[in-house]
Amino acid sequence: MNDDLPDARDGLTQPERVVLKVLHDVQRERQGRHVPTLMLYGRVVEIMDMSQHEFQVILNRLGVRAKG
Repeated sequence: MNDDLPDARDGLTQPERVVLKVLHDVQRERQGRHVPTLMLYGRVVEIMDMSQHEFQVILNRLGVRAKG
């Protein structure tokens, strides 16, 4: 199975799904507060191998915006 192929159900790749799941989990841990990008990346790479570039591309594709 290729992780880069989008799922027919929702169009998400496996890495995108992992990022969204981890983001959801960390937001719950932080009681809805902002999740720092570095914290999110650290949690994601605990689950799967992902470069910083790939992570940033996924965030951009998902429309995640930095708070500033």
